[in-house]
Amino acid sequence: MGLFSKKWRYLLILSLIWGSSFILMKKGLLGVAPIQLGALRIIFTTFFLVTIGFSRLKTITSTEWKWIALSGVLNAFLPIFFYAYAVSEIDSAIVSVLNGVTPFNTLWIGLVLFGISFKKEQLWGVFIGLIGVAILILKGADLNPDQQYGYAIFPFLASLCYSLNINIIKKYLSGVDSLAIAAGNFIVVFIPACLVLLFSDFYASFEWNAATRSAFMYIIILAILCTSIAKVLYNKLIKISSPVFSSSVTYLIPLVATAWGIFDGEKLSIVQLFAALLILAGVYLVNKHR
Repeated sequence: MGLFSKKWRYLLILSLIWGSSFILMKKGLLGVAPIQLGALRIIFTTFFLVTIGFSRLKTITSTEWKWIALSGVLNAFLPIFFYAYAVSEIDSAIVSVLNGVTPFNTLWIGLVLFGISFKKEQLWGVFIGLIGVAILILKGADLNPDQQYGYAIFPFLASLCYSLNINIIKKYLSGVDSLAIAAGNFIVVFIPACLVLLFSDFYASFEWNAATRSAFMYIIILAILCTSIAKVLYNKLIKISSPVFSSSVTYLIPLVATAWGIFDGEKLSIVQLFAALLILAGVYLVNKHR
């Protein structure tokens, strides 16, 4: 019972933290480009995690470092850039709902790569969820013709990365300290992030003004709270629950993100809300019999 309560506490806390990350990205993008936001987020996160978790790195064995490196690319590098580009062109609330495909990807990746079986209801869940995604994108493009809904591919790609990472941590890194995994992930991608920032023309074009000061504040909050602390909590959640339960944080993230989006003046139609409910219903069916 104690374990059950603990994993649900982690799930709710992560939902609040990650549900707020989309609006923080949106605000950060008012001062920097998407590729720069992604690189800065990784750099700030690395400094924070190494500061609090450097001593834990020695617990990682040489065999485990290859999985830490792969996990770092899938969990701490690619998705951060994917979401930055998605939020730069699509309302943050919509991006958060599209993030809901993660449990679908966790299901089929578990089936194909890890031999996990499935039930008919889960296939219906995937089908219903994909219908919801299609409606959400098409209606969003109609409601916001100035937004580039082709960027909806980025949350899908990010969810693929997260789904692979969940299974990798569960299978190969379940015995590694959660803080060590998070710190190791970001140490691996720190140099690539610095190179990305260098070649993004950041140092030549950056100006310190009111917009960039505000952007940096949001990015630092994003790095410390939504990346550093959240990654450690999520690694703990993966260890004490199933991969699909861990990915179910996407049930609640859209509720928090949508509330922030509406508060910030984003438009959301009744049809889009219906589509979001379809996605959540599909996710529920995918998880129901796991």
